[in-house]
Amino acid sequence: MMTESDILLREGTKIVEALGKTLAPLVEVVLHDLTRPEHGIVAISNNLSGRQVGDPTTEIGLARMSDPGYPDVLQNYANRFPDGRPAKSTSIGLRNGEGRYVAAICLNVDTGMLGAMATCLQQLAETSAAVVHETLAPPRIDALRGALEQFAAARNTTPRGLSALQRRQAVLELADKGLMELKNSHGMVADMLGIARSTVYSYLPKERIRV
Repeated sequence: MMTESDILLREGTKIVEALGKTLAPLVEVVLHDLTRPEHGIVAISNNLSGRQVGDPTTEIGLARMSDPGYPDVLQNYANRFPDGRPAKSTSIGLRNGEGRYVAAICLNVDTGMLGAMATCLQQLAETSAAVVHETLAPPRIDALRGALEQFAAARNTTPRGLSALQRRQAVLELADKGLMELKNSHGMVADMLGIARSTVYSYLPKERIRV
């Protein structure tokens, strides 16, 4: 016979699957079983964080378990995915008939992807003027991020949505602009493209690799 907690998790799984499919590709939806936090994740839809069913619950889930007075809803708080991408999260606690937290549904919005879309829309609305601008300031690491997002936006996608050939082209274009000479550039490009740093190195001619 199913317990009340089992029923809540069963119904919560339906909600997670529906929301994940509806809000893809921008929002990850996760269901946590707070009665067994060491293996708390029981459902995950539109997986953006790389977590798996059976992974432990988060700090907020643990806080709910230890404090019955913890807020039912935490909305729109700043967060980050494991690879450093910025996120906006909302956590909804589910209580049983006795008022104890037994589960939580969490939504994690990939705000980095939204930023890439905003760049794409900005490019679409841009007009060109016959004026040349020049700066003598050295390129900064944020210029690298912007250049990679513009490369992807010009192809109607995000950096992580680029094909293997497009990723190679992007890295070579960044190198031609001198942006791969910047400190930590290889790590940032690897994170933005969702690939290993060694793969970034493999895209570059040997004479351009700087460790």
